[in-house]
Amino acid sequence: MKERIEELLNEIEAFTANSIEHVEEFRIKILSKKGKVTELFDDFKSVAPEMRKEVGQKLNDLKNKAQDKINQLKEKFEDVADKKDESIDLTLPAENIAVGSRHPLSLVRNQIAEIFSRIGFTVSDGPEIEDDWHNFTALNTPADHPARDMQDTFYISENPDVVLRTQTSSVQVHIMEGTQPPIRTISPGRVYRNEAISARAHCQFHQVEGLYIDKKVSFADLKQTLMYFAKEMFGEETKIRLRPSYFPFTEISAEMDISCTLCEGKGCNVCKYSGWLEIMGCGMVDPAVLENCKIDSKVYSGFAFGMGVERITQIKYRVKDLRLYFENDVRFLKQFKSVI
Repeated sequence: MKERIEELLNEIEAFTANSIEHVEEFRIKILSKKGKVTELFDDFKSVAPEMRKEVGQKLNDLKNKAQDKINQLKEKFEDVADKKDESIDLTLPAENIAVGSRHPLSLVRNQIAEIFSRIGFTVSDGPEIEDDWHNFTALNTPADHPARDMQDTFYISENPDVVLRTQTSSVQVHIMEGTQPPIRTISPGRVYRNEAISARAHCQFHQVEGLYIDKKVSFADLKQTLMYFAKEMFGEETKIRLRPSYFPFTEISAEMDISCTLCEGKGCNVCKYSGWLEIMGCGMVDPAVLENCKIDSKVYSGFAFGMGVERITQIKYRVKDLRLYFENDVRFLKQFKSVI
């Protein structure tokens, strides 16, 4: 036993290492549960009683010297690693990191919100899963109204009263029910309609709807608001045109066109040589909608408008296929830089 202890002690004293990993391998070889020192302690029980005191002391000294040698080597390599860290020049410029960009729909939605915020409009949000009242009935579209056929709706099969909202006008109903006029807000968000996906249509898309209710609000206020928006979004030279239309929740109702931003109204294949591009619907809020939301239509009036974010983005960035917005192709997305 004494000879084995002396041999192992000589091995420990002679050991040198060239890395912290080498030190760890040596520790496992000597001090682990299956290491050489552990084996000697296991064999200690076979030592004659009169020799146990001496051999036991030598074993303890061996273990301590092995541990001290390993600790010294570890400290040596740790000091070298610390010195290497200190040698790093923190003033050197960092590596270039590729910076992503916002989705074009987010860019345009944020720009729309920023434009309307300048004239006092707040931003409102609401649920994408709605009940029939907020999505249709409160907006002057009862169950038997033919205008329901204008939108292919996703209904929940277990509860036909629950739908995926077809328009963010439902948010305006929540606002009108819970807020006393004056109200001036826009409602951006995702909407859903059961339509075949193509270059010009999708089953999900984004809208921004606006609502202004106060005393003595007129169609002239609506026209001036939309003219301001068109010039801020598309340029000071932009003209607008309002055409009579129909929506169940507004009376009178209109479609709004802007002068083609590509040909400046002269006519091209984008505007189908008309010089105009349709961007939204609008109108004066129908008194029945105000009454449904407990607002006195004899005291208050208002206007509403709604636009598709995809449509505005298509015009602003010349995107020809709506499906590109939802494919998450980095080559497409990295073309767009934030303007807000």
